[in-house]
Amino acid sequence: MLVRDVKDCTEIIAGDKTILREVLHPSSSDVHIGYSIAQATVQVGGTSAPHQMKTSEVYYILEGAGRMSINEEHQEVSTGQAIYIPPNAIQYIKNTGEHDLVFLCIVDPAWKPEDEIILDNK
Repeated sequence: MLVRDVKDCTEIIAGDKTILREVLHPSSSDVHIGYSIAQATVQVGGTSAPHQMKTSEVYYILEGAGRMSINEEHQEVSTGQAIYIPPNAIQYIKNTGEHDLVFLCIVDPAWKPEDEIILDNK
């Protein structure tokens, strides 16, 4: 049985400027899965950089509130909601709440650096 505690996962600043902890990835764990799961955090007042993924992605909001943008659509999101992001969509999320916005990023097939394009790296 494999059990991973997110607190034991290395924290990095991702290309889209979110604070990221990779929880499960087929290349770095002894599991046979085709997807990857990471926990992302956008701090109060912060926004992830606009980016595109060649693969589909789902955000699942664990804590906080934000405004999700996918292409030309924008919608308020909050705890307990799942957001489907189709392949090649321009996406970013802004923390509009009073606390950190924390969410899972589920990428299928699993995230690879060459599948992500950062559009605004300011």
